[in-house]
Amino acid sequence: MAKNIKHSKIKNTGVLFELLVRQITTDTLNGIEKSPALNIVKEYFSKGKALKKELDLYSSLTKEKFASSSKAEKFLDMVLIERTKITSTELKRQKYNLIKEIGRNYSLDTFFRTKINNYRVNASIYQLFEGINSTEVKNPRLILNFRETIVEHVISNSPKSQQEKMIKEYSKQDKSMRLLSYKVLLEKFNEKYGKALNTGQKVLLKKYISGQNQKLVEYLNVEAKSSKTKINAFANKINDKITVIKLKEVSNQLDKIQNAKTPTDSYLTTMMNVYELIQELTNVR
Repeated sequence: MAKNIKHSKIKNTGVLFELLVRQITTDTLNGIEKSPALNIVKEYFSKGKALKKELDLYSSLTKEKFASSSKAEKFLDMVLIERTKITSTELKRQKYNLIKEIGRNYSLDTFFRTKINNYRVNASIYQLFEGINSTEVKNPRLILNFRETIVEHVISNSPKSQQEKMIKEYSKQDKSMRLLSYKVLLEKFNEKYGKALNTGQKVLLKKYISGQNQKLVEYLNVEAKSSKTKINAFANKINDKITVIKLKEVSNQLDKIQNAKTPTDSYLTTMMNVYELIQELTNVR
């Protein structure tokens, strides 16, 4: 009888890395200067480690895009060949020690509760990797399903989210894994705003990174409504007509976020700008 290949979130290298990245940020936001998660990443995902090699393969399958299914299929075949070059015993040993180290510093139940991006794709990659390294007879239909899921993702034209781009940048850093720190995670935002994030921006980003989409969208709804009220109040006290028009435009943009059913990167960016605007208007007063 052909064997089914079950997904193990706790052994999925792509999942483990993304959760560690989020934990680093959460630790920093909570005032933990020396994040245990940062030290774990530096130790287990450094250059030359089997985990780093497998992570690079996960990253290539979740980030690379091709225009045709034939190219996507060829690319997947090449990745699978590279995967067979990783020593299985060494990889298993490193995963075992990694999970053990995470358990020493965090509650595993809480750590793995966070939702992640591209979970279905990550799961299919794990199951396909496990399948090609197993000597047991596998269910051919399942193997085909895993391949189809990955290929469909690889030929997708959907844009990568800001967080996905940052994680890709992080995974390339070999010399100094400290680039995974909160400071670097916020670098793009800080460059845009020209200064450190204010309290509202930090809280919003923390909720975004937590991966709890339902709670995030509820928070965005409430914050958009509150921010709209504040901006309208400022607009009623300003005499400059051009400034008033611009504030009204911002207020109208918040209507979409106030009634949003799902969170998007564009909503996050808008709210980050709104928090900055409200702070500037408050300072002017």
